[in-house]
Amino acid sequence: MRPQQAVAAFDSASAMLRVLSRHLHGDSSPTLGLGPTARLAGPVLLPWVNRLPAALRERAYAWSGQLEAVGQDRLGHVDMEDVARWVAGHYPRGRGPAVMIGSTSGASIHLAALAGVPWLPQTVLVPVRHRGLHPDEPRAAVGGLASARAAILTANPTVGLHHMHDANQDRLMIRRMAYFRLKYRRLPAAYADFLRARLQPGGTVLVADCGQRWPTTATGERQVFQHGAVGGLTAEEYAEGGPRVARFLAQQGSPCSRWDAPPPDTSSPEAEWGFDPALLPDLARLCEQEGWRLERLRFEHPDTLSAPVARIYRDWFAERGIAPDRLLVGCFALLDVHLPLRQGRVPYWTTFGTRSARDTLLDHLADGPDYDEIDLGLFSHGTCSAGLANIEDWDEVLRLARHRGDYCGVDRDVYPQDFASNVRFHAQLAARGPAAPVPHPAPWEWVRRSLQQLPDPAVTYLVEDSA
Repeated sequence: MRPQQAVAAFDSASAMLRVLSRHLHGDSSPTLGLGPTARLAGPVLLPWVNRLPAALRERAYAWSGQLEAVGQDRLGHVDMEDVARWVAGHYPRGRGPAVMIGSTSGASIHLAALAGVPWLPQTVLVPVRHRGLHPDEPRAAVGGLASARAAILTANPTVGLHHMHDANQDRLMIRRMAYFRLKYRRLPAAYADFLRARLQPGGTVLVADCGQRWPTTATGERQVFQHGAVGGLTAEEYAEGGPRVARFLAQQGSPCSRWDAPPPDTSSPEAEWGFDPALLPDLARLCEQEGWRLERLRFEHPDTLSAPVARIYRDWFAERGIAPDRLLVGCFALLDVHLPLRQGRVPYWTTFGTRSARDTLLDHLADGPDYDEIDLGLFSHGTCSAGLANIEDWDEVLRLARHRGDYCGVDRDVYPQDFASNVRFHAQLAARGPAAPVPHPAPWEWVRRSLQQLPDPAVTYLVEDSA
């Protein structure tokens, strides 16, 4: 089975792989870097979808995801070694001082873009088609997909499977598909070959190590079930319910007032964002054999790096005489790492459009950096999920711009069902034009030193010769 047929194009890891690799090829990422068909069809189809009634927009969104899902009878043909070769094949040839590997984070992708280094994801999403499991019955999802989990793991003995079920944020998608997030626990041969071909002698393998964890239920060898995910609700609310859960389910017309999920029996690296340290021994052995430095950038949550990376960009701009006073806020998979460097914009990444993400951004702005301009993109996931910040909440961010605060590609009237924003974000950003192109890439040793000197206690740079 071809990797691009197995791996979800709509996922965070896939989108970030595309935008970073396009940047390293010298290009920006219209329509999330999805290619010429999406770039041609998106501007026509997505605005049309935005004009549909809300219920039809939801169906269109769920249908678009289901088209990418893998039939359960084909899961035994998903080859994660092939997926690794496909990932590595995105990048241009040539040697460099470092390669990043590990967790998905928009902030770390902006960091890789500044340094001009590639990133190899540990985690990819394989969406699995099913015949219809109610999103509010996670226990049924565990039992109904047991054979599917076994099939993909039997074919791939070196990965771990995190079956993620989030009826809050992914409600529309999981009506007809399941989220199987696969994490490399052993270093794929294609990744090892890439490191040998891409790294200069004495180079650095930098592990992006997100410490985000989540309560999980063991469902077999190398597999766990994760009820809920990082976003607008806490792990406790997913497990025990509460006023916000009950209110959300009532708004959705659900017969449930809370979710009946299997009780968690362990804590695991979070399915989408967390780093599984089982990969470290293979990396340590390879680095020792090849004479490379093995280093780790540890951060607590996927967006913990956002403010520190914005600070590093500001320092790089200022040292080159470019005013670091234009902020670009991206959201989830809605980001472009190329245009900020072409236009002299400081990037800041939010995990989702939740109230907590908005508050974290406000904390960053309150800590001192003043921006003349703020451009804000918001990813639409189709559901007014519990914990989502409304558009008036985001207006508060834009009011902090000293001269101009604007949404970038966002239709305030239809958010969070503004599916055309995936097209408009890049088009509007590109049309705003460069203020001052920024010299890049930054020297790796400058980036490395900046990371080591970060004052944030939630971010740690570790230099290790072995795991």
